[in-house]
Amino acid sequence: MSDTARGGSRTGSQRSAMRYFRWAFAVTVLGLALGALLGWQQAGTIEGAATIFFICTVLAVLEISLSFDNAIVNANKLKTMSPVWQRRFLTWGILIAVFGMRIIFPLLIVVVAAQISPVEALVLAASEPEQYAAIMHDAHLSIAAFGGTFLMMVGLGFFFDGEKDIHWVQWLERTMSSYAGVRGIEVAVVLLIVLGFTTLHDDVAARTFLKASIWGLLTFLLVEVLGGVLDRRAVMAAGAQGGLGAFLYLEVLDASFSFDGVIGAFALSQNLFVIAIGLGIGAMYVRSMTIMLVEQGTLAQYRFLEHGAFYAIIVLSVVMYAQSFVHIPEVITGLGGAALIGVSLWSSVRWNRKNGCAGEGA
Repeated sequence: MSDTARGGSRTGSQRSAMRYFRWAFAVTVLGLALGALLGWQQAGTIEGAATIFFICTVLAVLEISLSFDNAIVNANKLKTMSPVWQRRFLTWGILIAVFGMRIIFPLLIVVVAAQISPVEALVLAASEPEQYAAIMHDAHLSIAAFGGTFLMMVGLGFFFDGEKDIHWVQWLERTMSSYAGVRGIEVAVVLLIVLGFTTLHDDVAARTFLKASIWGLLTFLLVEVLGGVLDRRAVMAAGAQGGLGAFLYLEVLDASFSFDGVIGAFALSQNLFVIAIGLGIGAMYVRSMTIMLVEQGTLAQYRFLEHGAFYAIIVLSVVMYAQSFVHIPEVITGLGGAALIGVSLWSSVRWNRKNGCAGEGA
């Protein structure tokens, strides 16, 4: 193939990839403009507008870096869903992710913690952002334990799979796959880790951490059971692939991924609306990446990419546990996950070249 042909092919591929991000780019322009306007209204100066503009940009980048693995896991689940439910998740699901987790979820935390009405919580966020942020910070222990447990179950479930025949870290993954037939082994591993972290807290914090972790574990198991029942009924009734159970699973999974970003965002800004703009922009890129991964079959082309994502999930869950008693900058968390995915992508490319294929997933 000539250099001109290769160049034309690369250009066409780039254009094809860019089309997935059109809506994300539009939301970015609109969101950053709203952020700058909000900064101008608050400070009345160009410097104030530029500050909020910069914070929204950093929050968006933070959300994207924390959610690389989220997009890959979403794509892995979406490819098993019917086209109808794929579209529903990518439309309704993103609305729930952006508005539910980035706006309603922080409000609900304050409503429960401060025992006030949603309207009062919204007024508090607008008029007294410092007090609002303090309430969110106090709830961090329970959120970290709940979200960390749910994510760890997701990550371990990928490796404790007897039908898994593609292994990246051979000795570790083969061993875990061989023990997949032991009933409840993921639950046992998670509980042992939870008990280990519980001993690092004092009595009051330990009870809170353990209780929230148990709820995270129960939520995962209930979502798995409910999803299986709903999808089985859908298959029996319609004779097609179910999707409601998988939809619910992905929504809870997205929520768990969002815990860390939402709480960490208050380190950059105490303004709920600034946080919603920044994280909402990031969420749109996650949606775009998910669609691209599904439609272009990227997961099949790069055989170890999923492995990197699920390793990143397990690391994120441990980081969330650790954050219950020590602060770990979210930038480090995001870069760590991105690094694991990057290494898995590099390993996939090396495997493809070594085996002389263009990326078959077998």
